Amino acid sequence: MEIDVLELKERMERGDDLLIIDVREPQEHAEFTIDAKNIPLSSLPSVMYDFDEDQEIVVYCRSGQRSAMAQGLMLQSGFRKVLNLKGGMLEWQGRFGQ
Repeated sequence: MEIDVLELKERMERGDDLLIIDVREPQEHAEFTIDAKNIPLSSLPSVMYDFDEDQEIVVYCRSGQRSAMAQGLMLQSGFRKVLNLKGGMLEWQGRFGQ
């Protein structure tokens, strides 16, 4: 399942209860980010069990590929509501700028 940037922005502005995770590397996160936890994909397996598996989670990266891997990993591990941000930060910046 995916979420597009417009829907995510609307849900963030509404204050929906979302856990948003940026799976990019810290230097990428420092360049541009939205309000998200930075947990690189390589670190995700060691910390993901700290999260509520019933909470709605959105994962994103630069283009959507690494976050798709993160989504698959989390779904296979029992998380039920994990959405991949379609197009990642490239799409976000293209739509809304910096």
